[in-house]
Amino acid sequence: MKISAVDVLHADGGWRPFSFLKLTTNEGLTGWSEFSEGPWNRGLTAVVRSLTNNVLGVDPRAFSRVSASLHAQTRMAPAGINAQAIAAIENACLDISAKALGVPVYALFGGPIREKISVYWSHCGSFRVRHGEFFEKVIGTPPLRTLADLTDLGKEARSRGFKAVKTNPVIFEPGGPRMLNPGFSPIGLDLSHTADSRVINAITTQMDALRTGLGSDMGLMLDLNFGYRPEALRRIATAVEPYQLTWLEMDVHDSAALATVRSESKVPIASCETLYGRRGYKPYLEAYAADIAVIDIQWNGFAESVRIAAMAETYEVNTAPHNFTGPLCDLMSAHFCAAVPNVHVMEIEVDDVPWKGELLKGAVRVEQGQFMIPTAPGWGAEVNEEAVAAHPLPANMQLD
Repeated sequence: MKISAVDVLHADGGWRPFSFLKLTTNEGLTGWSEFSEGPWNRGLTAVVRSLTNNVLGVDPRAFSRVSASLHAQTRMAPAGINAQAIAAIENACLDISAKALGVPVYALFGGPIREKISVYWSHCGSFRVRHGEFFEKVIGTPPLRTLADLTDLGKEARSRGFKAVKTNPVIFEPGGPRMLNPGFSPIGLDLSHTADSRVINAITTQMDALRTGLGSDMGLMLDLNFGYRPEALRRIATAVEPYQLTWLEMDVHDSAALATVRSESKVPIASCETLYGRRGYKPYLEAYAADIAVIDIQWNGFAESVRIAAMAETYEVNTAPHNFTGPLCDLMSAHFCAAVPNVHVMEIEVDDVPWKGELLKGAVRVEQGQFMIPTAPGWGAEVNEEAVAAHPLPANMQLD
């Protein structure tokens, strides 16, 4: 069996692209993966196309060799976009490998350990603030303009059966709500990454409103991303203690600095979603810098993600997949959760374009806050190329 053709497809995801890699073999089997190109990794599609030239004529079932060869060829510029492109190729090869054997991908890694996994509603309220007009006009969600609206959103999450939600810092002002992303967003950029009393008060007010809607028994997470430096992170961690967070998520590029935050925080700390490979995670695990290690399967590749999780388990650390994109990545993340014992919970996007489910041939099942692990061969579903073609990228989102 040899890879005989390569194609990249993009679909409109409303405010971001959904991108899929298709590998076709000379025996008629096809393998799919999903990758994500955003403002932080411009050019990924071009790198994917370039590196796939190196796998034409190669047996995709030897996915470990394919991945190792590509990493060797890019050793002078490891991680980053190269790693993400290699991961996309490896993940598509895994889909073919499992289909060739007639088994799900997780069966190649000893699974399934579990048949369902709890999911949390990611970016709960965040996208409704950032893309308010789109959500109200295209998706038809209720507006999110006040703290009372946020409380109602918490009630909505509860009524839909979710057991946990995650949001991002939002400040509610007279002119409406806005995101607080001072460390890496071009809007409101603050290179000092500080949090004054106004910011901290806005965060605690937001947590109070959402907790009121969720009730006392639902999980609540807050993701700060790269917004703040450790001195601000410690103050925020102290301020949110009364709201019984499942975790406070943050990204810091120095493992020792993050460890100081965790050592002083009574709130569990999640981190590491932007790291690559076991070498990237090793200093964070050795420093005991996080309670939950978040792993991006799209960026690391499925096999390396499983190895990272195995390493984390030796430090008594649970993991969670970083899953903030499209429908195929939902399935890829579910396979990770089926193959890895030390998984805390699975991330999933709930606020999304109404045609997201149409992009797959095969239904994704979420019942009462539980994602049902797929049982069909490969990832468990094929990309619906006709549906992808029916939702082309708008002019302002073109990648090729």
